[in-house]
Amino acid sequence: MFTKDHGRALRVLGLVGVCCALLLGGVGCAWQLRGLAGHRADGDPGRGTYAEDPELGDDAAAALLDGVVREVPAPAAAVREDSGPWRPSEPLEARTAAPEAAIGALFSPGDGDADHHCSASVVHSPGGNLVATAAHCVHGGGFRTNLVFVPGYRDGEAPYGVWVPERIDVDPRWAEDFDPDHDVAFLRLRRPGHPGQRLEDVTGAHPVGFGPRLPLPARVMGYPNDAERPLDCRGTALAAGPAQLRLDCADVPDGTSGGPVLTAGHTLIGVIGGRDGGGDELVSYSSYFGDAVRELYERAAGD
Repeated sequence: MFTKDHGRALRVLGLVGVCCALLLGGVGCAWQLRGLAGHRADGDPGRGTYAEDPELGDDAAAALLDGVVREVPAPAAAVREDSGPWRPSEPLEARTAAPEAAIGALFSPGDGDADHHCSASVVHSPGGNLVATAAHCVHGGGFRTNLVFVPGYRDGEAPYGVWVPERIDVDPRWAEDFDPDHDVAFLRLRRPGHPGQRLEDVTGAHPVGFGPRLPLPARVMGYPNDAERPLDCRGTALAAGPAQLRLDCADVPDGTSGGPVLTAGHTLIGVIGGRDGGGDELVSYSSYFGDAVRELYERAAGD
């Protein structure tokens, strides 16, 4: 059994912090957590919000572009979304797919690993600069301060630029104790060196669907952390209790956390995460997009 990213590891990280405080009275705890967690900031955990220092974002983008990822011109015929006929995967196994402009990889340069560690997707919002991912991709032992999103990523190339957070929003119940029923995050992004450019204008975006009536035909898509192109799998999104959904599909590996769960009509109804850090070798989970996720989206899109 494995997780799609580091959901369980982040829950362990939180326990380490608690034990450290109890046993050592806080002495040395900050150093130990930094060693485990890399670049982190407290933000406002009571509200579940972090406003990024622009300098940190610029530094992260520059680090990623320093030999890890290169910007290239966008293809003449950009793939805005999968427009082929809807058919379930046969067998129910993930397969390599063409990159799509509104789906990309999340990197954290400077954490000692050049690979992307999660996935994310652009969602429609009034400001045009919002992406959805799993909370465990952006928060654990604090908010990640070195995130970079590369939409349409392929083979070390960034055809739609590199984007960094202005702000990250998670549910306070995730920030408090990593509640898997609230493993969702929204990031408001900007493109360093391109003031005023809107992500959605460059890539297109998926509408967000709240309260989906399951079962529904759906697909998952994300970037394995050791691959340069995304995987795709189509099946049926099913209820997995009152606060989770699942999609049975084999071989959706680490790095796909935060990747979208999309209906046949390209509406986002989940992100890989939630139970068991996103699932195992046979199933992918998502926190259910109910009222709590709607409130989180409205806060992220409107504040």
